[in-house]
Parts: sequence; C-alpha cells; structure tokens
Amino acid sequence: MKELREALEADGFAAVRTYIQSGNLVFDFPGPPETRIGELIEKNFGFSPWVLALSPEELRQAAAANPFRDDAGKTVHFFFLDREPETVNRDLAEELRAHSEQWALTGRVAYLRAPDGIGRSKLASKMDRVFPGTQITARNRNTVEKLLGMLPEETGPGGEPS
Repeated sequence: MKELREALEADGFAAVRTYIQSGNLVFDFPGPPETRIGELIEKNFGFSPWVLALSPEELRQAAAANPFRDDAGKTVHFFFLDREPETVNRDLAEELRAHSEQWALTGRVAYLRAPDGIGRSKLASKMDRVFPGTQITARNRNTVEKLLGMLPEETGPGGEPS
C-alpha cells in the first residue's frame, strides 16, 4: 500500500491515506479517479483491477442507510455495487441465506448481516449471482467506519464543521 500511495501522490492525488492491505484509500483528486487509479496500478504493479471510488457523501449515505447498525462491526457487510442492479435474484438470495442471516438492498449498496461469520455465508459468496450484471466489492462495517473516520470533516455554510 505504501508503493500505491506513493504512485498516486506522484500522479497528483493529494492527502492519500491507506487502510489495511485490501485497497482502501482516502484521497483528494479533481475528477473521476477510477480510470486513472486503474492505469497507475497496471503501470506500477502489472495488473488491471476493477476500481470503485465513492465520494465522501456516498460513503456517509451508505453508512447511514445500514439497517443493521445495532450489530457488531464484523457481522455486517456492505456490498458496494457499481450501479443499481436491473435485476435482483431474490429467490436465489433466499435459497442461499442461512437462517441467522438477513440482507437488504438500498440503491447501490447491499447489506448482509451474517452473525455466524462471512466465511460460512453461502449468500456472501454468491452476491454476484444475486445482483447479475453488476460488479461488487465488499467491506465489513468496521472497515467502513474506519474509512469514515479518515474522511475530512463535513463543512456546513460558512465553512463550519457540521
């Protein structure tokens, strides 16, 4: 992640911060960053990943819409989709869902409450089939909250923190 941060900074990204080794970045950049980040990763590391960038507001909205806010951070997972799904295979989701699991979809974010662990969840491993035609990346609630804490403070009218 240090090398990725350095490559982004050398290319004009500002205030780049990383969190754990799974590609979580917080930064300032004028314009849509996905293509540029993908190009930099391919140039510097030899592979071309799918990149999803969320604005601070999108991340805040996803956290605020979490229907499982009372559950522990590692049991709740946010599945960020590249777009709102045209089709949702609800029958498959219910077939795969463990009795203890719950899920919900709000716009471009699917939420999964998996109290028995994400590694045991058949639904988690098949989310791409529940939302066909979308690309998905997932983060647990703890990671989302850590990323929220790395964002600059929101400012209201007159530049005051809100």
